[in-house]
This record gives sequence, structure tokens and C-alpha cells, in this order.
Amino acid sequence: MSDISRSGRRRRLPWDFHPSLTEERLIAAAGLLVRGREDAVSQADYWAGDDAWSIGCRAYSFTKHQVRAAAENGRYHWLKVLDHTHHFVFMIDDVPVRFYRGDAEDPSKRTLLRQQLEANQISMVFGREFEEEGVMFRLAIETDEDGHVSRVVFLALRGEQGVVECFWPVPMAERAAAKVEAPRGRRNSAAALQLPLLPGAGPALPSAAQGKAGRRAGGRPAPSRKTG
Repeated sequence: MSDISRSGRRRRLPWDFHPSLTEERLIAAAGLLVRGREDAVSQADYWAGDDAWSIGCRAYSFTKHQVRAAAENGRYHWLKVLDHTHHFVFMIDDVPVRFYRGDAEDPSKRTLLRQQLEANQISMVFGREFEEEGVMFRLAIETDEDGHVSRVVFLALRGEQGVVECFWPVPMAERAAAKVEAPRGRRNSAAALQLPLLPGAGPALPSAAQGKAGRRAGGRPAPSRKTG
């Protein structure tokens, strides 16, 4: 995607909006999102009835848990949860951010909806003009056909049309999305992937690729699937 927006203006970087949105912190936040989804995918049991819907729901719940747990145990002093409900809004310092799974270049109407707590926080941090313009911050989790994370993109969007003010792929996404085969003979197990530690990014994230090469009981290959 070009660095030039439709208005002809050069898109801004995350830290251009607020100094709290540093590369280091966005890498750490994206790592939590990747961990949650990969945990859900690694535990999928298609023979027992898991499908795209059930795995998608579990992935959302697991991802929220990763963020909430990291905030509550003080792993990152700048991480807080603003809205604990199903809408789920977390904060990098005082900047509210939400995440979604889907195409970073084509956010859905639901993605562009702002919660009242989120709008109030935007107004408090950036001023009423930002709140009235409908500015919002999102982390888009893009996945491959097997449900593994292929990329995480930080977005700054404006208004109901979702005008893109910032489109910034998080650098760790390619590393975090790398896959390894699970040990043979183990059902629904996740093989640990040791990633190079980046400043502030926390521990290396596990990657789950058990579905592609792992054999199911009875020698049958795992059915093809696509998660939500």
C-alpha cells in the first residue's frame, strides 16, 4: 500500500499521532494478539467438531485474555484495559486501541464503529476535534487459510468511511507468523517456536502448525479448514 493517502497527504506514522505509540510498544501489543490466536488455532479439534466459527470465537476470547492478563500482572506498565466487555478496548498509555481479524486494507463497518468509552478517551487525549472527526486506532490481524497470523497492521482511521491516516505493518508480524511442524503422534499440540527477542516485546511467542503435517488417529490426514 502506498504511503500517500487518497487526499494526497503522506500517511503519518503511529508515533506522529501520540508519543506513546512507539514501535517497541506496538510490537509488544501485536505479540499478545498473535499469541492469543495461535493458542486458539493450536487447540482446534476438527474431528470433534471445531469449525471456522468456533475457532474464531475462541481466538477472540484467547486474544482478549492475553492482553488482559499482561495488563493485570504488570508485564507492561503502559498497557491498560479500558473496556472489559465483548467490545474490548485496551490502551497504550492513554491511547485507546481495538483489534480485529480481517483485511487491514478493507475494514468492515463493524470495525469502524466506536464505543462510547473509546470516543470519550479519544476526546480526553487528543481533544474534541479528533473525537468529532471520528478518529480511531485499530490493530488488524490478517491470517492465512489455516488461521495462522500472517501480518498485524496498525491503523489510524477517520470517520464512517474509514479514511486511512496511518497504515503501518508491525515489524514482528513476519517473525511471529513463522510456522514449525508439530511432533508426530501428538494430537492438537503446539510446537514451540523460539523467536528473537525484541526490546520490550516480551518472551518469544509459540507458533502452532500442527494441522498441516500432524497425523490424526487412525492415519487419516487432517481435513482442510479455514478459521474465522
